[in-house]
Amino acid sequence: MGSGDSKLHFRKAVIQLTSTTQPVEASDGVFWEQFWAEPSMSVQDIFALVPAAEIRALREESPSNLATLCYKVVEKLSWAAVRGCPSERERVAVLNCARLLTRLLPFVFEDADWRGFLWAGLPAARKQQRCPDDDDRDAEGPDGSRPLAETLLLSVADLLFCPDFTVQGRKRVGQEVAVDADGVDSCELIWEAGVGFSQSPPLNCTHDSNRTELLKLLLTCFSEVLYLPPAEHRHNPWVLFFCSAANRHALPLFTSLLNVVCAYEPSGWGLPYDHLLFSDQRRLLVEQALQVLMVALEQRRPHAASAVEDETDSGGPENQFVNFLSRIHREEDLSFILKGVSRLLNNPLLQTYLPNSAKKIAFHQELLVLFWKLCDFNKKFLFFVLKSSDVLDVLVPILFFLNEARADPSGAGLVHMGVFILLLLSGERNFGVRLNKPFTLRVPMDVPVFSGTHADLLIVIFHRMMTCGHQRLQPLFDCLLTVIVNVSPYLKSLSMVSANKLLHLLEVFSWPWFLFSAPHNHQLVFFLLEVFNNLIQYQFDGNSNLVYSLIRRRSLFQQLANLQADADAIHAALLHKKKKKKNKKSAGAADSRPRPRQDESAQPDAPEDVPDLHRTRIHNISQVSQVGGDVALPSDAPQTPAECSVVGGASDTESNSERDHEDTQTESEAATRLPAAASPPSSLPPPSASAAWSATPDWVQSWKSKLPLQTIMRLLQVLVPQVEKICIDKGLTDESEILKFLQHGTLVGLLPVPHPILIRKYQVNAVTSSWFHTHTWGIVYLRNLDPPVWYDTDIRLFEIQKI
Repeated sequence: MGSGDSKLHFRKAVIQLTSTTQPVEASDGVFWEQFWAEPSMSVQDIFALVPAAEIRALREESPSNLATLCYKVVEKLSWAAVRGCPSERERVAVLNCARLLTRLLPFVFEDADWRGFLWAGLPAARKQQRCPDDDDRDAEGPDGSRPLAETLLLSVADLLFCPDFTVQGRKRVGQEVAVDADGVDSCELIWEAGVGFSQSPPLNCTHDSNRTELLKLLLTCFSEVLYLPPAEHRHNPWVLFFCSAANRHALPLFTSLLNVVCAYEPSGWGLPYDHLLFSDQRRLLVEQALQVLMVALEQRRPHAASAVEDETDSGGPENQFVNFLSRIHREEDLSFILKGVSRLLNNPLLQTYLPNSAKKIAFHQELLVLFWKLCDFNKKFLFFVLKSSDVLDVLVPILFFLNEARADPSGAGLVHMGVFILLLLSGERNFGVRLNKPFTLRVPMDVPVFSGTHADLLIVIFHRMMTCGHQRLQPLFDCLLTVIVNVSPYLKSLSMVSANKLLHLLEVFSWPWFLFSAPHNHQLVFFLLEVFNNLIQYQFDGNSNLVYSLIRRRSLFQQLANLQADADAIHAALLHKKKKKKNKKSAGAADSRPRPRQDESAQPDAPEDVPDLHRTRIHNISQVSQVGGDVALPSDAPQTPAECSVVGGASDTESNSERDHEDTQTESEAATRLPAAASPPSSLPPPSASAAWSATPDWVQSWKSKLPLQTIMRLLQVLVPQVEKICIDKGLTDESEILKFLQHGTLVGLLPVPHPILIRKYQVNAVTSSWFHTHTWGIVYLRNLDPPVWYDTDIRLFEIQKI
């Protein structure tokens, strides 16, 4: 039968089902066989032949027919899973059923009245037709049978390890023989060598294609949460059951998904343009495996954010995927995962002499989410990443992605994810130590040329994000500076470029109008002063470039120390801001972001060059970014708390005279919440409250008196006269001579007692968990547009803007 005839017969069956208002009997096997018996039906064909309007009409006008169709499709998958798909006809039927359910389920989830249908027990007709071998596999439900959803999930799990369909089968002589699903040991059929499995099965494109189809169906099953608003965010029953001990394939499936991702080599044979000559089914499988892992690992029982969640968690099954991930501990397994993830993250940075000759992956966002979960759930993996310079193989691509996406509103989610990872890593001392390794790579980034370390690269990229980034990134300024503060005690030698970047940020953020514009803007100045203090107190000997920059820009600190706090000065500063804004508006320059200048030591062009962070924090929730050209996804940009939540006491640190190259000082650990994200508007201060706020002399004095300027002012008091004297005595005009003097200088015994090192660490909270939930499903939605699984359905988790 030709492809055209198959599509015609399938289309006639769809019309017959949707046009009749009379229920079609479940016993009419000839009619129902039409939906999965036809060969040569791709998933794109089924999406085209079953329009969304007809599915909705079937749901509304003939609900019994839709219910029976779902029952019959799940029944077919269940029987096939038990029998083991012994014939080609069975395998075609399974694939067609999987594709049909992938098309139907989003419209079932779309209607609140239908969501409970899949968790109801099977009807009497289904129970009578069950295979006798099925009795041991199906636990009794409330009405005497398993819910339809559980039967579907267990069937998909069995089919993912079905010999000669999705895994390599044992050689058999003679006729096709049915394989009992219960007789298959899936732990011996893991898809790829890696964690917990040493044998590498032969590559089979057909098996990879079949696995991809089933994983897409599995991801569709998990997507019920897309149709719930953020306020109704709860545990996903589909994920909870599939990742529970009820699924006997949980361990081998988790291992298979992880190994397939980490073992993937995009370059193939390594020949130029080979990806244009050969199809790569493994890439499609890797993408689906990553997305299933992302969603499956999202459910986490420990650390409930509220009493309500804690009560809900206590009754739910344990997520075996999270459990397995947290228990990976062998060095070879950790190394395999890290090398695989870092290799894939670095793939978009590849440069070749022949343009577009190397294959570039497009699933780096999924990789970042997976890396986050690896570090968050498995502390052994986090420590393994940080114990060597391998962490820099992850840092460089993250900084590359941040730099690429900084000015693109559609990349806000990617930027937030990258910053969160760096904030998590910066909470560990080893991360700051590793940043001292010289940066010698040639990465395609439009950053100023400099000779320095990875710390210099980090500071340069962060500076570009804060001065040349999209305004939607403004709530992240606190996080960016927190990362720099966390690593600053361990940075041995900053370049002149990065030192000037830090001073430029202080210059921009210390303008009076900016400090008086919002109640939390001054916190940015506190962060920068803490960075300078850490570098002076703990790494003075190697940071002559920074000290020289401090001396050159000493007027900034004098202006901060002499900041006028009376009512007239506050009024004049804010009035100056309004005049500048009015002038800019009349000149047609509407962009109010800080802009970089060639001469970083020059004064800022205009006060408007710095955004109003407080107003952004309030209004950013409703913003929608444009992604992919077809749809738009809200980034739900996290709302950064202006003041970090710090816990723990300070520890003793070494004195100036006791510094050495090993940085053996201890540090006090502090906890800070990641920026809150995707929180409902009711949890934020109302706009009227923000508009009513105004700076007062008492408020300015309350934080001005706490500015940590003592160490910097003491350094300037000692070194400025010495540098001026040398310049006059020797007639120096070259800064290299001054730098040599500063390199051999010392401030031992002249500076105040070293302050304790304060590290702000990521702390789990409900708001950030909600943001990760939204961000994860936003990636899944946008990465599944061919076929468009959830397109044109009533998504409620986030806004969709069609452009």
